[in-house]
Amino acid sequence: MRKISWCGWLILLVLFIVPGLALTQTVQQSRTLIVNGQSGEVKVMAIDGRSYVDLESLAHIANGTLGFSGKQITLTLPVGGTASVATPPSPPANSGFSKQFLRAGIEEMALIREWRSALVNSIENNYPIQEDWVESYRGRAFTSLGLASVAASTDSDRSAVQLLSNEFDNMKALSVKLLAERKMMHIVSPENLNDDPLNQNILACARSLASMAVGGQFVDDASCH
Repeated sequence: MRKISWCGWLILLVLFIVPGLALTQTVQQSRTLIVNGQSGEVKVMAIDGRSYVDLESLAHIANGTLGFSGKQITLTLPVGGTASVATPPSPPANSGFSKQFLRAGIEEMALIREWRSALVNSIENNYPIQEDWVESYRGRAFTSLGLASVAASTDSDRSAVQLLSNEFDNMKALSVKLLAERKMMHIVSPENLNDDPLNQNILACARSLASMAVGGQFVDDASCH
């Protein structure tokens, strides 16, 4: 008779323990066994409606160990009876700009730049500053600012939205100021505009926001407050 090892089928162990069980009907087939998320192909022995698998296969799938000492069999599974599963990496820190916000923020900065350029061009060439086209620039920039606010999803996005909002408010204040001066004086010199603290803040904040967009990180700047 062929010698049967202790690492053989668990059903064969049962056969030695329970006399007469070998006379029952058995069916053997290959199946996929999943143990705590770890899967593998094993031979399954079906006897009277119950299924038995090879101990070595079970230990292999569960990343366990199987030991033999005399008539004793030791099956050791990982701590907690679970297979070793790599811990998924933690999500990156919410410190940078999202792509959606970056696109919306750049669009807002471009509209504010066009708004200011139109005012500067009018003053340098002594063109009239009309409230209707100033309001048109303001309306477009306001809509764009709303889109940037909706796109904000990270901490950096939300912090930058506040600076964009401040830049918009400063630009609106400069427009109101220049319109009032043109009505009173009929002319505003380019030198006065260049020396205007509000205009200087707008330029400094624009440069700071552009630098943040290139670096992808939020950096607070006093000129944007």
